[in-house]
Amino acid sequence: MFENIKGILEEYKKLWAYSYSEALMTWDTETYMPEADASVRGDVFAVFNELEKEVYMRLAGKLEGIEEEKLTDEERGVIRVLRRNIKYYTKIPIEIIKEFTKITNESVVVWRNAKSKSDFKMFSSYLEKIVNLSRQIADYLGYEKEPYDALLDLYEEGFNTADGDKVFERLLPELGDILKKVEEDGYFPKTHELESVPYEAERMKKVNEHVVKMLGMPTDKFRLDISAHPFTIRISGKDVRITTRYEGKDFKATMFSVIHESGHAMYELMVDERLEGTPIASGASTGIHESQSRFWENVIGRSREFVDLIYPTLKDNLPFLSKYDKDEVYRYFNTVKPSLIRVDADEVTYNFHIAVRYEIEKRLINERLKVDEVPSLWNELMSKYLGVTPKDDAEGVLQDIHWSQGSIGYFPTYTLGNIVAGMLYAKITDLYSLVSEAKFDKLRETLRELICKYGATYPPKVLLRRAFGTDYDPEGLIKYLRDKYLAKGKEYA
Repeated sequence: MFENIKGILEEYKKLWAYSYSEALMTWDTETYMPEADASVRGDVFAVFNELEKEVYMRLAGKLEGIEEEKLTDEERGVIRVLRRNIKYYTKIPIEIIKEFTKITNESVVVWRNAKSKSDFKMFSSYLEKIVNLSRQIADYLGYEKEPYDALLDLYEEGFNTADGDKVFERLLPELGDILKKVEEDGYFPKTHELESVPYEAERMKKVNEHVVKMLGMPTDKFRLDISAHPFTIRISGKDVRITTRYEGKDFKATMFSVIHESGHAMYELMVDERLEGTPIASGASTGIHESQSRFWENVIGRSREFVDLIYPTLKDNLPFLSKYDKDEVYRYFNTVKPSLIRVDADEVTYNFHIAVRYEIEKRLINERLKVDEVPSLWNELMSKYLGVTPKDDAEGVLQDIHWSQGSIGYFPTYTLGNIVAGMLYAKITDLYSLVSEAKFDKLRETLRELICKYGATYPPKVLLRRAFGTDYDPEGLIKYLRDKYLAKGKEYA
């Protein structure tokens, strides 16, 4: 394997080692690093950026004259991904990359403090710098129509504003109709008393440990920790880590964050091990990655069949559940209401939250919005889409870590993930039979064969066409939500 590009991959090994080290430092930054080291850590990352650019420059020369028609699919994937990365490092001046890296490492800590004090002004100057640098990056990368397209493409190769507008124009009216009918019906409650019942963190840790064991997470390649914002990081194909948080009430939040992040981890752990040490030994895109986490969290984790499986463990560890039967737990898992916090949003309303962020990012990068106008537009769009208005910045514009990390263009991939999860729902006809029998190994194998094993061999749209015969098609998601919330029987037999 890779016989035609051995020399290229030998040089790439240096980048692989840098990436391994950066991933480990990133995990540490979010979990155990003392805050005072944030600026130093930023300097370290900046040095890594310089070293990486040097390697990419050498690789650029090695790629000249490659005859792609003689390459395998995997080799073409390596060349494609390398060329995308080389484009980033050759078109963007190293001074911009270093400044962006340094400011975003500092910004994460500033955002964390601003959120704790619910004060957007503490963070706004950093966001201003990040937006300005992001515009410069978009200009250097180039685009056909709008600057935002260049940033979208960084996270979802081949995806642009026209695609995003098409997706949201199809999806939002359907979601609005489903939400209205769910509210009229009343079976799925807007709130549930279990949301306010306190739990002991140690007991929930036991539940979460059972969940990852039930899902089949390999103990020798995987670990679960705690952080302010749940995330997954791939150190290598044999070291994938996730985090959750324990807020002391509403136990489903931590459990579903574990299932969600386990979905991300499973993707990385199911990439063909032969790809390790190459540029394609990871997920195809952030949207495809999100499809795996949302599929496990929502389509599986919030199903009746999964409630049946997890209910005994929940009762054993959470004594207060003795008053609630499986139907009540199912309804608690599937409350539907317009709410303020994205990570706590239900399946029906979640994509409205993404639409808010998509619209703000689009206007910011295309210079139709100033940073100091972001909080007011945020509140305006929340009111328009969901009929709710944040009372402060912490539950509004400061709730997400992404902009402090410089991840502008990332948010739309959450909706793309939901869409692909819906496509999986439509394709796997025996899905809930497998869940009811806890045959998660068979589900993992199905996902491995459809999507995971290829890593980044194919660009996302090509991968989806190979698996489904089409690319981002919202119809599966719409069908899933209508089947679950409107069409199917709502009570346990």
